[in-house]
Amino acid sequence: MSYIPFPPLSPEIFAIDIGGFHLVVRWYALAYIVGLVAGWLLIRQALRTARLWSGAPVMTEVQLENLLTWVIIGVILGGRVGYVLFYQPGVYLADPMQILRVWEGGMAFHGGFLGVVVAGILFCRREKISMLSTGDMMAMVAPIGLFLGRVANFINAELWGRATDVPWAIGFPGDAALCDGVMCGRHPSQLYEAVLEGLVLGALVLWAVWRGGWLQRPGRVMGLFVAGYGVARFVVEFFRQPDAQFVTAGNPLGLAWQVGGWGLTQGQALSVPMVAVGLWFLLRARV
Repeated sequence: MSYIPFPPLSPEIFAIDIGGFHLVVRWYALAYIVGLVAGWLLIRQALRTARLWSGAPVMTEVQLENLLTWVIIGVILGGRVGYVLFYQPGVYLADPMQILRVWEGGMAFHGGFLGVVVAGILFCRREKISMLSTGDMMAMVAPIGLFLGRVANFINAELWGRATDVPWAIGFPGDAALCDGVMCGRHPSQLYEAVLEGLVLGALVLWAVWRGGWLQRPGRVMGLFVAGYGVARFVVEFFRQPDAQFVTAGNPLGLAWQVGGWGLTQGQALSVPMVAVGLWFLLRARV
């Protein structure tokens, strides 16, 4: 099986020792930081653009800075708890201390999404501002973080796709990526997600905000993003290698939910409700 060798990329940008303390800066961490900062700058610009709003902007720039802190906490806690509950509950219940070892990896987008939702609701209640308009602004910038995060996944050689013989198949390093003990080509599903969830969905959302005036109908941008992400993730799951705990001899496709051989992967099962919720918000905003 032919494949393109994985490029010589390192998950670490650089590492330094300071007084016996070993500091490592990774691409994945940088993706989070750049995504959050870029999102903050874009929302700030939207707040300063009067034509995007039917009245006054939903919040002040000071409130935006405070919201950023809440979102960071929501992303980290939600992403980690989501991974523990959705993907490997047995492993972490057997050794709960592993839950705290976030530096070893293990973050789930669906959990991070729920964490941001909870953080946003609590913040809006505290500040007495519109939840729907706040959700629209967060949805406007979310594709930035998704794009950067998926590119970082590729650099880390993780979350790769199923075995394939397509011309652009990548031979990912590591024993886990082998096919029956032999190096094989796999779909670069991280890049598929970066394109669909980041570039395509991001372009749609930005058009809706800056050209379509969708911020004037609270909840509409959020609905577009949530439904769009659900569709994109559902499609990519056909090419993405399912988590190892779901793959067995009798279930080679790694279906987490199945009846009579037909079913959904865990990622698809978690994406279906997102599509439904997103469509509900879109319909609600039209009334």
